Amino acid sequence: MYTMYRLVVLWLLCVVASSKDFREEFRFASYYGDHMVLQKAPEQSVLWGYGSDGAEVIVSLEGEQENRKHSVLVQNGLWRVALDPVKAGGPYNVTAVQQGKNITWVTLTDVLFGDVWLCGGQSNMLFTLSQVFNASEEQAMAPKFPHVRIFMAALELSSMELLDLPRVEVPWSIPSAELLGGPKFTHFSAVCWLFGRYLYKTLGYPVGLVESCWGGTPVEAWSSHRVLQKCGLENQNLRHPYFSLNETKRNNSVLWNAMIHPILNMTIKGAIWYQGEDNTAYHQDKYTCSFPAMIDDWRMSFHEGSGGQTPPDFPFGFVQLCTREKNSTDESFPNVRWHQTADYGFAPNPCMKRTFMAVTLDLPDEGSPWGSIHPRNKQDVAYRLTLGARAVAYGEKGVSFQGPFPVKVLLKGDSINITYTKSVSVSRSKAIFEICCTKVKNNCASNEGWVPAPIMHWGLSYIQVSVAQCQNIVSGVRYAWRDWPCDFKACPVYSADRVLPAPPFIVNRWP
Repeated sequence: MYTMYRLVVLWLLCVVASSKDFREEFRFASYYGDHMVLQKAPEQSVLWGYGSDGAEVIVSLEGEQENRKHSVLVQNGLWRVALDPVKAGGPYNVTAVQQGKNITWVTLTDVLFGDVWLCGGQSNMLFTLSQVFNASEEQAMAPKFPHVRIFMAALELSSMELLDLPRVEVPWSIPSAELLGGPKFTHFSAVCWLFGRYLYKTLGYPVGLVESCWGGTPVEAWSSHRVLQKCGLENQNLRHPYFSLNETKRNNSVLWNAMIHPILNMTIKGAIWYQGEDNTAYHQDKYTCSFPAMIDDWRMSFHEGSGGQTPPDFPFGFVQLCTREKNSTDESFPNVRWHQTADYGFAPNPCMKRTFMAVTLDLPDEGSPWGSIHPRNKQDVAYRLTLGARAVAYGEKGVSFQGPFPVKVLLKGDSINITYTKSVSVSRSKAIFEICCTKVKNNCASNEGWVPAPIMHWGLSYIQVSVAQCQNIVSGVRYAWRDWPCDFKACPVYSADRVLPAPPFIVNRWP
């Protein structure tokens, strides 16, 4: 027993000593590297790393734009500087020199300045480019976009907030068919890559993509204790009918701790997010709180972590859930789609400002080899996200990024008139609209009492549906409130140019 005790003590001493040596080694933090993209002006990029206590570190930038040297002292084994704002372009060399008896230096080469976007979520964000439709063609295009750079955090979890990433899956890299075509659900994210590629074609300057996601994870795992406390979820680990006890990646905050908190010092332009499937069976009713709260908390945390450089309201795009099971009557998917918008039905909204949403309920894929919950058409998903980014993040005028949404619902006689925010393209349907029929004036929240409301007429920006099947009180109306409401790009209501589908909605007459 005594021998075992000595071995444990010796092991702990070795761990502490090696950890101390590792920190004193002069270097950049884990997510800096050759070929990286740093956030361009007007924001300042933050650089930090490890060194010897008390030593002076001088950081300089060599390239097309003159930039003064920055000097800082190492404190508690860490150094940190904010560069002067640098306009989009490059390449640059970034050199950090530690002064002292033995001068040491580290240089990052081929560094570009542009916009840095974080890509988070679960398996549909992790879904690799090699898995999409026309995968070989998509992969072959990679070398044509050398100024869209990629980085991926490794899958790690932690019970406490970490300072730095424990591991890196894909260091900053120039895209190649091999890197983007990794094995399924590994690297690199199809949605993230396509979003960056489409965005680059609009912006014309470098784009950096930082992927940090993990399949089969709920929003709670990506949220700090502040979010969990706000939404009454702080003591709610693993109460899920389908989770085994060893699936700790689903525990509260474990991915926030290991895969988001370590990159908070990074200056970013914005984030995109594809998640929610896991929460259709886990705290579904809380998602209307937890998701908006997570966005707010990420914004605050990145703003503070970057020393005020990342805007406190940075743009946040997300994908509204696609589909899972054809002919299903289960309402978990439509419920979470609604909760993804904080129960407004559209984004941005008063609770989720500076957000944008890609509606995807019209992109089902019954034949997906990875299950219909993982549709292969990620091109349209990324394109719709790009439209939102252009409008919300970049303020581009005249970019349509939202499908039609009701602004007025009027019950008159045997019909309901629904007026939309914009012109609509409509095809007939007997069941995509439903009305709730009740004997008393009551809220319609469950699956009971809903009957089809066939489309009767439509005009430039309105649709008229029949309520003839209701012999009692019409208490509500809803649209596309199903797991799988329509076939591929065949929903009944689109924007006039048929590019953007109308999102689902529900209106209760007696809220």
